[in-house]
Order: sequence, then C-alpha cells, then structure tokens
Amino acid sequence: MVQKSYNGTPNLYLIPTPIGNFEDITLRSIKYLEEVKVIFSEDTRETMKLLNKFNIKKKLLSLHKFNEKKVKYKILEYLNKGESVAIVSDRGTPCISDPGFECSAFIINNGYNVVGLPGATAFIPALIASNITPYPFVFYGFLNHKKSKKQKELKKLKDFSYTFIFYESPHRILETLDEIHKEFGNRYICIAREISKINEHLYRGKIEDVKKEIEVIKGEFVLIVEGKKNNSNESQLSEVDQINFYIKEGLTERKSIKMVSKERNLDKNEVYKDYLKRK
Repeated sequence: MVQKSYNGTPNLYLIPTPIGNFEDITLRSIKYLEEVKVIFSEDTRETMKLLNKFNIKKKLLSLHKFNEKKVKYKILEYLNKGESVAIVSDRGTPCISDPGFECSAFIINNGYNVVGLPGATAFIPALIASNITPYPFVFYGFLNHKKSKKQKELKKLKDFSYTFIFYESPHRILETLDEIHKEFGNRYICIAREISKINEHLYRGKIEDVKKEIEVIKGEFVLIVEGKKNNSNESQLSEVDQINFYIKEGLTERKSIKMVSKERNLDKNEVYKDYLKRK
C-alpha cells in the first residue's frame, strides 16, 4: 500500500511537542496545529499551555492509553467529514512510549493518510550527547515495572552489542540501575535527566560511579547503556539469534537478514541460506 501524504485528502497528523523548552517546536508543527479541525491530546491541560503560548485557538479532545480504543472511531468520523485532525502527546512524539499507535494504525487501515512530523523526542538528544556509540542502537522504552519481569527482559538483552536506550521513572531509576548492573555488569552508561529543561543533567560513567553522582531523583530519565563488547573471552551472538532479535523488534525477516549481513560484513545470500538451515 502506497501513501501519498499530500494528495488533497484529510490527514491525521502526529505532531511532536516540546519536552520542556517551548522554543523546540517547529514552524511546521505550529502550522498544522493551526490548520486542523481538532487536536487529540494526551493531557489537554499541558497542551493548552502550548497553544496559549503560540496564540492558537483550537478544540481539544482527550486521548490517552485508557480511551484510545474508543477515540480512534471519533478520529475516523472527522476524517470521513473531510476534516484533518492532529494527535499530540503530553510532551515529545506520539507513539514513542506515548499514545497514538493504535489510532494511527486504525486510520491507515481505513484508507486515510497518517503523517508523522519530525520534532522533539527525548531519546535522540540524550543519545547524541551520551559519549556512547550512537549506532546501531535499540530504543527499548520502558522496562517492565515488575522486578521479576524486568530481570527476564534484561537477561534476553545482555549479550547484544547494540547501544540500548531506556526510559525510566524517578522512583524506579535506582532499582533499574541495580538490575542492569547485575545482568550486564558495570557498563558505561549515560543518564539524561530533564532533557531541554533548565535543570537538564547528564551523568556519564560506569554504573557504580553514576549511582553515586545522582543527586536529585525526580524528573524524566533517559538511560543510555553501552552494548556488550565482544572479545576473545566472550562468545559472540550467533547470526540466527541476531536476526531473530530484529524480527522480535518488528522488522521483517528480509530486513533483519539485510541488517545482519551489513553489520557483520557478510554476503546477504549466504546469511539467508545459513538462516534457513538453522532457524
């Protein structure tokens, strides 16, 4: 299915909003916030502050994780009437550990355009300022808040060589660091707190050292963790396991094989043949 985003039909716009500093909003985001019929917002109170800042008068309706299954039909009603709408999250980019994905998938499957705008998201500025290899990386989002399930997740991730990006809440950040330390070892990490805000802090170093440096346990945290460094004393992840990991992350089998062959500098056809034999 091919989408031509600007073909004159109504669109659902996924619009990033500043994660702290209002100056991070793009001119294009302002343009579409002004043009759409209605804005569906994770927190209408926070969105109203943003709209007031830029003197935008617009109807706001609530969209959060508890009502998304119902709200998607309301969005479709507007589009059926020929009216474009927008989704914004509390802060940052819709669908990235925030509501929006179920609605956008529903709208796409009903034949309408979904347009994602570039803009503010916390993990990219944290990654590029982390002093950790920026690619390849895996954006994981939030680990499970239950300790036992979190441990199982980390066990599955510990042998991968990619840089990992996690989100974490202030009341669980220290526990999560402890669990990562147990499973991954004392790796180099970067914790970015309150990205783009006046109290922005970046803590860089080994886990044991960073834990001693964190002075304020409040705000929003992005946790960057270096991948496992393979050496002669460490067993490397097999090609098949690496391919299966990408597939679990949502990539197709074909794209996963292509990525693994590129990362390992191997012939794609040979990787594919080996995968078929061993999967």
